[in-house]
Amino acid sequence: MKLRQTLFWDTNLANIDLQKNARYVIERVMDFGNDEEVRWIWNLYDKSLMLDIAKNSRVLRPDTKELWTQLLISK
Repeated sequence: MKLRQTLFWDTNLANIDLQKNARYVIERVMDFGNDEEVRWIWNLYDKSLMLDIAKNSRVLRPDTKELWTQLLISK
């Protein structure tokens, strides 16, 4: 999937490595992604990693953290 520059406004897309920068990518998509991007991370990343990020992120909005935590716990 091609990443949207508006989603990653603070960096050069060419510098994003989907594995090395997984936390960064997941946090952005969790907070600001559209339906297609959310499906993409859901299929790309391990659910335990996503749950850890949802629970422990210092950048996600509280409502986003709660939603994703509930979604991933029930999975």
